[in-house]
Amino acid sequence: MIRTLAARLAAAVMATAAALAQAQAPDRIVFATDWLAQAEHGGFYQALAEGIYRKHNLDVTIRMGGPQVNGLQLLAAGQIDVAMADGLQVLSAVEQGVPVVAIAATFQKNPTVLIAQPGTAKIEQLKGKPIAIAAAANTTYWPWLRQQFGFSDEQKRPYGFSVQPFLADKSLSQQGFATSEPFSIEKAGVKPVVFLLADYGYPPYSEALVVRRDTLDKRRDALARFVLASAEGWKSYLANPAPGNALIRKDNPQMSDELLAFGHRKLREHGIVDSGDAKRDGLLTMTDARWRATVEFLKLTRLAKPNVDYPKAWNLQVVRGVKVLP
Repeated sequence: MIRTLAARLAAAVMATAAALAQAQAPDRIVFATDWLAQAEHGGFYQALAEGIYRKHNLDVTIRMGGPQVNGLQLLAAGQIDVAMADGLQVLSAVEQGVPVVAIAATFQKNPTVLIAQPGTAKIEQLKGKPIAIAAAANTTYWPWLRQQFGFSDEQKRPYGFSVQPFLADKSLSQQGFATSEPFSIEKAGVKPVVFLLADYGYPPYSEALVVRRDTLDKRRDALARFVLASAEGWKSYLANPAPGNALIRKDNPQMSDELLAFGHRKLREHGIVDSGDAKRDGLLTMTDARWRATVEFLKLTRLAKPNVDYPKAWNLQVVRGVKVLP
């Protein structure tokens, strides 16, 4: 009888220990960025490097994006848990019936810029002058520029993702991102004039964190911890990027220390991550008003489609519980 009781107690202790171990096992999250590792992803790498994800009981894998990687497709197929995507990409996915939803936004200011020749004082001065843009601009910022500043399609020139035409033709402006193309131009000895479109009212969020709707329903707590830990990572990265940059270089050995420093400086200089609503509501925040302004922009420029329930594209419940102030 004593032996039987002891065996039962031992079994109960083992079962309790197993249950506790299972309860304490970290939640695994596979997160895909939108490009090769760079300063623009620094907060996420910082959270990994400093053990912030582990502190929140998460086992996070960061999977780099790239020219042949479509994060939203991987997300829809269930191959990843969280994807990074531009706000307009999320709205487009909802138009196509893809069951995804944005739960946070890394960049409070979209980093898209127009880069003009030295001596250009105002963005309005670019009206009527040649501007090199990529084909994707025709369904993103170019219709907005036409509406806001009266730009015309006759101005468009093909953009080959190189700054050499800009350097060779002193009448040419081009598209870019605040954290990258100006670096290459400055390295060539030219100090360009950079117009951040977000400062002129271009509304879409950038680097939104996107999940499947069923994942949000089933794993809301884990996703909330992921967003919180990522916000803490960004706060740390903006203060001291060294730990995150070391992991970035490990994933992307071609990334130079000089470009990482430039990217980090421009993130801070322009308030890409920590300006606007983030000052009040915390890093990675989103607002319903900002998303609706983006939808309104699509309607005004005739890019929106009829009978689409665009508000399905975002959900504020997770990020409202996160308040990591810059």
